[in-house]
Amino acid sequence: MVYLYAKAIHIIFVITWMAGLFYMVRLFIYHSEARRRAVVEYQVLHRQFMVMESRLWWIITTPSMYLTVIAGLVMLYIAPTLLQAGWMHVKLAFVLGLIAYHFVCQRIMFRLKREASVWSSTRLRMWNELATLLLFAIVFTVVLKSAINWIYGVLGLLLFALTLMMAVKLYKKFRGRKNLN
Repeated sequence: MVYLYAKAIHIIFVITWMAGLFYMVRLFIYHSEARRRAVVEYQVLHRQFMVMESRLWWIITTPSMYLTVIAGLVMLYIAPTLLQAGWMHVKLAFVLGLIAYHFVCQRIMFRLKREASVWSSTRLRMWNELATLLLFAIVFTVVLKSAINWIYGVLGLLLFALTLMMAVKLYKKFRGRKNLN
């Protein structure tokens, strides 16, 4: 029964962690685009984005990451045989990638706060898609579990990544044309 409670908590906090990461990078995009505004307007926006980013990061996103990891570790403690499954090794590798992504986002937040970030809004949009790819990879790995299905999953993931990158590029092109009109 404890395993099922841990699993439910794990799923809930994966959702809140991902929501926090997705929204956080969206805030980074708006924050970096605010630099194009007049100085007075930028100063107001900069202060507001710092408050929003800090609250989202420290109240929702980071606690959700830790609770996700703790609940996952509890499940592995209760069912250690899961660590013998190949798919679990793949999942854990993707999870480590997501944790690294989390801390890179934290560094971006600190740099935006110091007005030292050099990331463009386009680069941040691409960065945002990496979290989507990691989420897809983790979910498909957990659901499919078999090697053959996993190969198809990787191929699908690569195709999905290319599609996302093309969508970001098309959006940038569309937005550039819209701003010219």
